[in-house]
Amino acid sequence: MALSGKLSIEIVIHAPAGKFFNFVSKSLHQYQNVCERVHHTKLHQGEDWHSIGDSIKHWTYVVDGKVKTCKETIESIDEKNKTIKFNLFDGDISQQYKVMKLSIQEIDNSNGSVSAKWTLEYEKINDNVEAPYGYMELFDKNTKEMDAHLLKA
Repeated sequence: MALSGKLSIEIVIHAPAGKFFNFVSKSLHQYQNVCERVHHTKLHQGEDWHSIGDSIKHWTYVVDGKVKTCKETIESIDEKNKTIKFNLFDGDISQQYKVMKLSIQEIDNSNGSVSAKWTLEYEKINDNVEAPYGYMELFDKNTKEMDAHLLKA
């Protein structure tokens, strides 16, 4: 069995182009106010929520019906391609995964619609650990809640 893997999910969103990426890249501190399964977020280290590499955020959220925690840093923000990359570590993540990298991209589709694509690259600590499918379900739900919020804003 492979210890490394990659999962992706792409969800059509109804908010105007650019709003989803803007929320993810500039308003992470609002995430807990919009997404039901995100219970708490806080800036653990650093001065800016959106600083690349310097700031560490602590997250408390629900996956597979269980409250979990992790820390996160932003690895890169690509304004042109509307992509932001995160490194997830510590807490419950480190108990099952050596590596967990998250990429979120807003995609302008050729038919005029907009999609949010979440990609999770991971390396499990051993073969007994399941792929992080619960995280993909969390991202799906969070995307729909963010989209509804952005449509009202």
